[in-house]
Amino acid sequence: MRGLKTILFLIISNTFMTFAWYGHLKFKDYEWGKNLGLISVILISWGLAFFEYMFQVPANRAGFKGDGGPYTLVQLKTIQEAITLIVFMLFSLVFFKTEKLGWNHLVGFGLIVLAVFVIFKKW
Repeated sequence: MRGLKTILFLIISNTFMTFAWYGHLKFKDYEWGKNLGLISVILISWGLAFFEYMFQVPANRAGFKGDGGPYTLVQLKTIQEAITLIVFMLFSLVFFKTEKLGWNHLVGFGLIVLAVFVIFKKW
């Protein structure tokens, strides 16, 4: 159950993180965001990042073996990176319609999935 909670919280956390890091690039497309200065955009992004941490920290605590979870530190980081790329890929396809997913992106993501397998494999 802790492993599932960890993954769910990491998905939520990475969704907030992606909006904080890249969502501001779409602000100019909305009337309210056309004249925002850099400081305003940074403050909005920090506000989103707060919610990222509200899920990231509990995810790592629930998932870390040292705190009774099922994952080592390296496994936690690997899961987080894979989730980050999946969330980013979906975000870019939904919110940035001009972005195209090419064969090289699919191969790269496939290699990341392979990395997850290698890291979790008991050798």
